[in-house]
Amino acid sequence: MTTPLTRRFFLNTAGASLALAPLAARAQNMLPEPEPEPPAARNISSFSGQNWQDHFQTLGVATVVVDTRSRALHYWSEDGSDYRIYPTSVPRTDELTKRGYTEIVRKKVGPSWTPTASQMERFPDWKPIGPGPDNPLGTHAMYLDWPAYLIHGTHDTRKIGRQSSDGCIGLYNNMIAELFELCPVGTQVRVI
Repeated sequence: MTTPLTRRFFLNTAGASLALAPLAARAQNMLPEPEPEPPAARNISSFSGQNWQDHFQTLGVATVVVDTRSRALHYWSEDGSDYRIYPTSVPRTDELTKRGYTEIVRKKVGPSWTPTASQMERFPDWKPIGPGPDNPLGTHAMYLDWPAYLIHGTHDTRKIGRQSSDGCIGLYNNMIAELFELCPVGTQVRVI
């Protein structure tokens, strides 16, 4: 006698499969660990490697390339021996995104935030915010020579990896603290 293929049959067999899943997981844990795979050119976060030579003639005192498409910030030390990639938030729209060459002109631990003129037009009730957990600039800020554009931290970790800013590049607070120490004033920056 064959069992008819009904909706009830599929639901019952799916339930049995779910009940056996913990047993299968335990059995799998007893297998030897697989060998680690070699690093890929692209990781699961869609970051792709950059070559500083594609953007600058020299490394200068340090170099940063912000890739707004993959939402990643690339850092190289003065001698090129240190290359790091950080996940970022990027501007919400192309109109808010300034692209091109700039540099870090000032750095601040515990920055204060003041709404820009365009933000005040859209949100007239916004007020300046001093350092602390409500500050949208997080714990550290690096000011670019473009007015009102910064590389800064954020207390709202949901923003990282998203188009969520009004023009700035945001990083997790622990990562901006690390980058802050690596980038002296004069670090060349390109936003692509």
